Amino acid sequence: MRGIIFAFLGGAFITLQGVANARISQDIGTWQAATITQFTGFIAALAILLFVRDGKWQGFKQVKPLYLLGGAFAAVIIFTNVTAIQQIGVTFTVSAVMIAQLGITFIIDINGLFGVVKQKMRMPQFIGIGMMIAGVIILGL
Repeated sequence: MRGIIFAFLGGAFITLQGVANARISQDIGTWQAATITQFTGFIAALAILLFVRDGKWQGFKQVKPLYLLGGAFAAVIIFTNVTAIQQIGVTFTVSAVMIAQLGITFIIDINGLFGVVKQKMRMPQFIGIGMMIAGVIILGL
């Protein structure tokens, strides 16, 4: 149950962040908004880490260098979301992002990429993706 709650909170905050970044970028620019967001996110994460103290600093050495690019991905995420929100609106952007996320996660799950256990996708999962894509197309009409 906690996983579902965290997933909903994550989705809500991704949307709120996208809208806030789109508004900030109108005043100062998209990459400037991404910089501010990344910086404030770093400060917040560092404060939580120092407060909660649930991690081990030595663990950083064990992280594969490829996975350290996650923060760089965030800059691209911010830029693309802000640009999309400004051009097609919040609802259509979030819908398209969800389809992209599901598509990539299917590829990751089916192939067992990034050390994830391979998953078998059955017809109901493919029907679900198809329904989501159809819903976004209808939403965009």
